[in-house]
Amino acid sequence: MRVPARTDMETETKNPERRGLGKGLYLIPSVFTAANIGMGFYAVMSAVRGFQLIGTGNESDLVLAANYLDNAAKAIGWAVLFDMLDGRIARLTKTTTEIGVQLDSIADVVTFGLAPAVLAYVWGYGATLTEGSELHSLAWFLSFMYLMCGGFRLARFNVQSSRPRILAEGLIKMDKKSFVGLPIPVAGGLIAAIIHFAPLPLVYYGPERSKIYSLLLMALVGLLGVLMVSTLRFPSFKTVGTSSRSMRTIILAVAMGALIILYSRQVLLIIVLGYIMHGLLTRVFQMFRRRSDVAETTVQTN
Repeated sequence: MRVPARTDMETETKNPERRGLGKGLYLIPSVFTAANIGMGFYAVMSAVRGFQLIGTGNESDLVLAANYLDNAAKAIGWAVLFDMLDGRIARLTKTTTEIGVQLDSIADVVTFGLAPAVLAYVWGYGATLTEGSELHSLAWFLSFMYLMCGGFRLARFNVQSSRPRILAEGLIKMDKKSFVGLPIPVAGGLIAAIIHFAPLPLVYYGPERSKIYSLLLMALVGLLGVLMVSTLRFPSFKTVGTSSRSMRTIILAVAMGALIILYSRQVLLIIVLGYIMHGLLTRVFQMFRRRSDVAETTVQTN
């Protein structure tokens, strides 16, 4: 009776294959993270090339520069998709690692922090504002603070995720349904969506209009930095598609993908603005609701 011996040998030969497959699964999220970094590097290099063309001042070069800037904005958009996929795949396959978390944060700093800051400077106030002027220096400062706020936002998220109990006092408790502060991919995605919507550099619109647009862009960059380090809550959508009724989510995702392919310039901008406005309006409604509750409590007490 050697049948049991054969089954033991079969299990011994199969176990190493399962372990090898398990190790290979850990590489899948890292591949998407690497793609995220690659898109950020491509966006920076395209922005640099576009800035060289803007410096010539020729209209034909400005149109060519717009093509480079549009490609950089598209790269950031693809990076947003890769950033969503690496985390979701890691959770679904249970291959989340500490190195992967830290690598993802580094990728986000490059792709959604540095690249949008450079892109906003090249497309906007870099060529429209006089170099050495107070406004130009302020634009540098706002771009730098955007990058710093994005780095702080990621560091705070990592600390809250890894040590929620130790930091329970003084910090807002983490949950799966919302983010504390505007996520840096959304902040970088808004800058990219605006440039994708109107890729021509602002200097193309003339000195007066370009200066006004540059001031508005500076205000937007500063606002995004403040929102990232704020305590406002924004939906995370981490639980979307995990329920038994995920077919609706699939249909909605397919429809959204089709709209993005057909009308990417308009749809992407609407999606990002809608996400940000949802978080802001939710906070406003909560403030009014708290005031009404306090007023009702005061009336009942009196």
